[in-house]
Amino acid sequence: MSVFNKITQLAFVIGMGSLIAGCDLSTPTHVGNNSKIPSNMVAVSYSALPGWRDDDVRYALQAFRNTCKAKIQYHGSVIPDPELLREKCNMMPSASADVKTVRAWFESHFQPYQVHGESGSDKSGKFTGYYSPVVHACRTQTAKCSVPIMDTPTDGRKYKGVDSKDLVRNRVGRVIYWIDPIDLQDMGSATLILEDGSKVKVNVASTNDLPFNGIGAQLKKRGIRPEGGYTMKAVRAYLKEHRALAQELVDNNPRYVYYRVADSFDVIGKMGVKISKIRSIAVDDSIYTLGLPVYINTSLSDGRAFNRLMIAQDTGGAIKGWVRADIFFGVGDEAFELAHGQHATGKMFVLMPKEYTYVKPR
Repeated sequence: MSVFNKITQLAFVIGMGSLIAGCDLSTPTHVGNNSKIPSNMVAVSYSALPGWRDDDVRYALQAFRNTCKAKIQYHGSVIPDPELLREKCNMMPSASADVKTVRAWFESHFQPYQVHGESGSDKSGKFTGYYSPVVHACRTQTAKCSVPIMDTPTDGRKYKGVDSKDLVRNRVGRVIYWIDPIDLQDMGSATLILEDGSKVKVNVASTNDLPFNGIGAQLKKRGIRPEGGYTMKAVRAYLKEHRALAQELVDNNPRYVYYRVADSFDVIGKMGVKISKIRSIAVDDSIYTLGLPVYINTSLSDGRAFNRLMIAQDTGGAIKGWVRADIFFGVGDEAFELAHGQHATGKMFVLMPKEYTYVKPR
């Protein structure tokens, strides 16, 4: 069928009235697909996604709206066609659309690809969890609040490639607040509770770009196994009993994260937009353009199956590899309980924008 006839036929079908209730009913016009899709990503049908028809994808659509508000950085090994992705952003269903409509919209506009390892053989990878902590902080240094968090230097001093110990010792950056080194081990974006009970939100601003050497990995290397293993909860409990070691381990991590005081209490990911509880994930942004829908097939720490459409809107120093993601569980203690034990294997499917093909809601 010619391109002209194809577009004409689509326009006729859409003009009949109720193609997808609540959508922008203008005709998709983008022809062709200039996406960059490597050979270790294999096109599959939606029937290959375990639990696809059971997932309430309306929540993923809400998260995807935030992708469309961001200035997307098109780089890495997996790059969507910018024009195609822009078209999808302009044709999203309304917030009131039902789940069948939203599912049909994703099926009409995106092609799923199962991600294999770099060799092309391994289909399984690791799925961990993270959260935004609520931690106590001080305006001045104390015995407990001994680690400074600083904002990005604006005085021209070099910080990229400089070890964290040197940055802290020389105060390369303005000190914002002081925190307990135990809290620093798993702190990305965070809500700080100050001495007077007031709260401040801080978000990651930049890093020194050196490798991340996590506290858990350092404990393993030393042959130290906390009671309960290497979960965040077990490690934190152990470090509370060994505070000098906690400071030493923080100093031995060459990576340093700078923060900025936020205007709101929303948790902001690497894309610069709000991330969503149990619908946003962190991936390796040296591989993936952030903002894409990603379906994951894994399990939670209590053994329950976790088959959900997520949106890749964040990244992290420990998140490296093709089949690798960090699930955002939200804010505070409840999110911590979910995140701390999340260490499961699973499969990953990236949804790449495609030329529009009508799928009937069902």
